[in-house]
Amino acid sequence: MEKQYDVMVVGPVSLDQNIDYEGHERREVGGAVVASGFAAAGSGVKTAIFCKFRQEDVNLEERFDGISADLYWAASEATCSIRNQYFTADKERRQCTSLGVCDPFRFEELPQVKTDVYHFAGLVYGDFDGEILEKAAQKGKVALDVQCMLRHVEADKTMGFHDWAEKEKYLPMIHYLKTDAAEAEIMTGLQDRAEAARLFHKMGAKEILITHNTEVLAYDGENMYTCPIKARNLSGRTGRGDTAFAGYIAARQEKSVEEALLYCTALVSLKMETPGPFRGTRQDVLRYMREFYREMPALAAFEEETK
Repeated sequence: MEKQYDVMVVGPVSLDQNIDYEGHERREVGGAVVASGFAAAGSGVKTAIFCKFRQEDVNLEERFDGISADLYWAASEATCSIRNQYFTADKERRQCTSLGVCDPFRFEELPQVKTDVYHFAGLVYGDFDGEILEKAAQKGKVALDVQCMLRHVEADKTMGFHDWAEKEKYLPMIHYLKTDAAEAEIMTGLQDRAEAARLFHKMGAKEILITHNTEVLAYDGENMYTCPIKARNLSGRTGRGDTAFAGYIAARQEKSVEEALLYCTALVSLKMETPGPFRGTRQDVLRYMREFYREMPALAAFEEETK
């Protein structure tokens, strides 16, 4: 029998060098696929992870130790590697330098299994092309973190952000679109996140999630919702957007837009309090919701689970 998943998270792992504003350095095997994979699996949905790397650089089982997901991978000539230099305590200002780029992904490389959602969690422009989005859209819903369509490796290996030239062609194929506030402005020219979300929907994306350091916004073409981030510290700030997006997609498998937004914002708030990917469970998130989001109307949908 062919395997069936709720979500398949696709993207390169990355050899990360994270340096905080005080000069403290943390090295780890990370990347959006790691943060998103742990968040999806920890949320209780049936999860597959497909990643690429140079085999001698990464111990896949060690990196994903303890995760409740099926792991698939393919070889790459090089492993993605990124140096993140943060300049402020809130980690909102940073410089990213590319130390290595993964081979592009092709749809034919993906495990031939059924999945409701293809979650493309890339890191730089070139990880995915339009063809892989087109083919995935013929098989299931496409979820795209647009970071990997905007972040380009420049000639000096620094990373610059440029608008996605083919956005009008491919946004209609995207069911779940995630940006942060800065990326939304690059793509729309709008600083107002709500107006940017409306424009994304007009361009064809079905559901839009926009992250900000104060809140997460969700829009489905009919209703606009926001939910405040309530993290008590920012030691685990890296992976914020990846965690929020994966949590939203996971919750949307059975919850409304408003309810999924509450879940993913509570999830990312909890995750941001600890470095590394989210290693908790859905029940940990529900407890956090009950403690810190009691004023949110959407909490009622989780009442049976939070007793």
